[in-house]
Amino acid sequence: MSRPLLFLDVDGPLNPYAAKPERRPDGYTTLRVPQDSGTPQGRREVSLRRRTLRVWLKPEHGRALLRLGYELCWATTWMGDANRWIGPVLGLPELPFVDFGDALFQERPDGVHWKTPHLVDYANGRSFAWVDDEQSDLDQAYVTAHHRAHGLLHHVNPRIGLREDDFRALADFARSLGTSRATS
Repeated sequence: MSRPLLFLDVDGPLNPYAAKPERRPDGYTTLRVPQDSGTPQGRREVSLRRRTLRVWLKPEHGRALLRLGYELCWATTWMGDANRWIGPVLGLPELPFVDFGDALFQERPDGVHWKTPHLVDYANGRSFAWVDDEQSDLDQAYVTAHHRAHGLLHHVNPRIGLREDDFRALADFARSLGTSRATS
C-alpha cells in the first residue's frame, strides 16, 4: 500500500505570516524573496522597484515532515517556486507540486476553497492530509463527498505555524491508515 500524501501549504503552516511583524518567532529564520521572482505576490503585483517578501521558516520543520512517513507535495500558491525558495531552507528534496493553473485565487460560489477540488483530483483516490490555514467545514464536506479515501484537513493557525501537536495529529492520522512509519 502506498504512503498517504501530505499536501503542504507554505504561508500559514510553514511561514507564520500573521505573527507579530516586528517579532520573528523563536527558532525561525528570515528569508527575503524578491516579489518579482515568481512568488505568489509577484504574480499578482507588477512593480517597477524591487520589493521583497519576508518569509519566516523553521529549518527543523523539514526533518519533522520527512519523519512523518508521507509522500510530501506542495499545495501552495508558490507551486514549483516552493522548491526554489522554501525547500532548501527546510532541507527538503525537490517535491512534486499541485499546479493550480488558472484556478489560482478563483473564488467558488459554493464557498469551497479553490484548492480543494484540485487536491482531490491530484490525490486520485489516495489517502491524504492537507495542512493549510484556510480550510473550512465546506472543504471537509467536499472531500467527504468527492474523495473515496481518507482525507484529513488539518487547520494551522497562521500566527503560530506548525507546532508539535500538529505533527502529532499528522502522525496519528498516518498511523490510523496503517501505512506510516511515523515517529513522534
